[in-house]
Amino acid sequence: MKPVRKRINQWLTGQLQLPADIIYDYPRITLIGDIHLYIENHEGLLTFESNLIEVRQHLGVLRIEGEKMVIKNLLKKEIVIEGNIHAIYQKYSNKTGGENH
Repeated sequence: MKPVRKRINQWLTGQLQLPADIIYDYPRITLIGDIHLYIENHEGLLTFESNLIEVRQHLGVLRIEGEKMVIKNLLKKEIVIEGNIHAIYQKYSNKTGGENH
């Protein structure tokens, strides 16, 4: 992110008390139990299998592992996944500081 834009975003989150996920376009991930996952601010579906779903988002790739998973809703910036969700991993892209889980 450019230095000027970064300073503006920091000011917006601090002074106006706006959530960082809105200002920085971070993903918002809501897990209800182990059966319902709601992801906002995604950038596309990469992999879809009943036991593995990968979603591209601003920070890299979100990897969801489970069983009998289905996509209940897929919109431009939102996705709803249901099934037996066992694990969620964040694989960061190089632009955010290297590959991490």
